[in-house]
Amino acid sequence: MKQVLTIVVKLQPSPEQVAKLEATLQAFADACNYVNEHTYPKLTNKIAIQSLTYQTIKSQFNLVANMAVRACARVAANRKVAKQKGKPVKGFIPSSMDCDKDLFRFREHDWTVSLATVQGRERVELKPGNYQRGKLKGRKPTSAQICKHRDGQFYLHVQIKDTPPDQKNTDKVIGVDLGRRDIAVTSEDERWDGLHIQSVRDKFSRVRASLQKKASKGTRTTRRRCRVVLKRLSGRERRYQQWLNHNISKLVVKRAVELSASIAIEDLTGIRERTNEQPRSKTERRRSNSWAFYQLRMFIEYKAPSVGVQVIPVPPAYTSQICNKCLHIHPVKGKSYRSGKTFKCGHCGWHGDADFNGANNIALVGLSINQPRGTGLSCKLSRTVEYVQLSLFDDFRATENPDLSS
Repeated sequence: MKQVLTIVVKLQPSPEQVAKLEATLQAFADACNYVNEHTYPKLTNKIAIQSLTYQTIKSQFNLVANMAVRACARVAANRKVAKQKGKPVKGFIPSSMDCDKDLFRFREHDWTVSLATVQGRERVELKPGNYQRGKLKGRKPTSAQICKHRDGQFYLHVQIKDTPPDQKNTDKVIGVDLGRRDIAVTSEDERWDGLHIQSVRDKFSRVRASLQKKASKGTRTTRRRCRVVLKRLSGRERRYQQWLNHNISKLVVKRAVELSASIAIEDLTGIRERTNEQPRSKTERRRSNSWAFYQLRMFIEYKAPSVGVQVIPVPPAYTSQICNKCLHIHPVKGKSYRSGKTFKCGHCGWHGDADFNGANNIALVGLSINQPRGTGLSCKLSRTVEYVQLSLFDDFRATENPDLSS
């Protein structure tokens, strides 16, 4: 199985090349908007879209053949994603362009790349770091994206295909319990507190609400300044959450490599839809909907295969209601033995952190999925020796002499 890695390398174009790249991105975005506006909105087949608009956008926006093909493919891909989310495609901005092996050519010996623009090909210098040099050394990538980031600089997102090492079968599994109070808790009792990220989110929410109010009701100067600040703050909360999830996923995968273990993680698909049906305050709804649990799972699933670690998604049902010691279930709502962050088993008497208990249960379920033999998941009901002996004696009597059993 191939794994696609995206390597981000900074471009160092000259002022003349910057103008040509900006013109190319603008023409590509205009072509995408034209295709999106002049074709049937539910049409998602890139070949069909290309047959309808290829000649028009190629001549009208001065695109080379491959640029026109990539524009049609991008519109088709965006429509498929929008269809899954139940939303229309809003539009395209001149911030990126897809490239195939003919639109860009990487040259390793001088670390440059040849890019096709609407005004001819340009040889642009790269500014790679040690990580990028190591990943691109000896490679001949065939796909990339030219991107203009928020800082106004141009970057090349190069896609390369790697063959990850074989995933080893192991009888060790690290369970990862996801939550809002604690972002992640592992069965190795490693935890990452979520109170700090919650306070950061609350602060950004208050700042945005204040600036939006002033931007609509303040003086002309105040409104202008508020819009500038809102633009500057745009995406900062998301980037902070992304940085945090990157660090957590890296540490989880590193620990799995040290223990030669697999990773079992909760599959919380659809949890927002279920929780949004319950009556909650506006603050709780915002906190729940900004919870980036899926991003953390994707980061773990992205990093783990590259080091030979298997990731096992586990259904979350009953993982917080089972005792990880005796596997007794406490499913009755209102009579659960979980109180806040503490779980107490009414069967064996074990008590401890509820998230740690859930992480251990996730590890047990992951181990049962990972191993070909029986699950071994059952409640360990203890019976006295006298009771067992009496039962065996009764069975023996009934078998040898049916008259005595009556």
